[in-house]
Amino acid sequence: MHYSGTDGVKREVRALLTIGADGRFSRIRRLAGFEPVRHSPPMDVLWLRLPRDPSSTDEGGGELYCGSGEFVVLLARGDYWQVGYVIPKGGYQKMKAAGTEGLQRAMARVAPPIKDVVHHLKDWNDVSLLSVESSSVPNWSRAGLLLIGDAAHVMSPVGGVGINYAVQDGVAASNMLGPKLKAGHIEPDDLKAVQRKREPAVRKVQSFQAMLQKSIFSEALFETGKPFQVPWPIRIIFKLSILRGLPARVIAYGFGRERVEQPATSAASVGA
Repeated sequence: MHYSGTDGVKREVRALLTIGADGRFSRIRRLAGFEPVRHSPPMDVLWLRLPRDPSSTDEGGGELYCGSGEFVVLLARGDYWQVGYVIPKGGYQKMKAAGTEGLQRAMARVAPPIKDVVHHLKDWNDVSLLSVESSSVPNWSRAGLLLIGDAAHVMSPVGGVGINYAVQDGVAASNMLGPKLKAGHIEPDDLKAVQRKREPAVRKVQSFQAMLQKSIFSEALFETGKPFQVPWPIRIIFKLSILRGLPARVIAYGFGRERVEQPATSAASVGA
């Protein structure tokens, strides 16, 4: 890499390995010419805050409410709800044309817990638009470069698993490449091994997200106005107390949990 210092002198930085961990809009991915492949319909997420009674639910709790071609994510944050109103890509302009009153009615209809506080939303300046999608690059690496996290595989907001999978990518890369970096030698296949280890878990969660999104945003829902029905296996999980913690564990740890490996201790250091 070449750069110009504050003194105007051009310099060069050489690295054995460059890791692109700069998110869904990764500049490193773009400069390297990697092209993501989309896996599910893109969505518009209207992100906002509404007041909340701190005693109403446990701190940090989350709830999901599905409507007809839309859903609302509620995250408990002390004295306010962090609200994500999710609609099909391109729906933002139509929603904005209806005014904040239209957004208030839509959120109140889908998510009963906030129906009495939606009137606190007064201005579109209090609403952030997030354009999201689910995608991945076929190859996460090339000689001297490895992409991880959203730079390699953009997650949809369903389940809020993006940061968890990014961290686990980093843990796997550290475990597998750390000793090789210390030895000063990394082969392209060493980088491909990170993808082989992490990609199955990523594909599983993205497939689940795509299934849910396609069900919610299917044309049939818009034509008939029928509300989205949560699949019966998921309804059973939430009804049985013994299984109720399973979704949270999947969200927290994913399908392929990674653990930081402790570096091997040499015999000399043990005897010291």
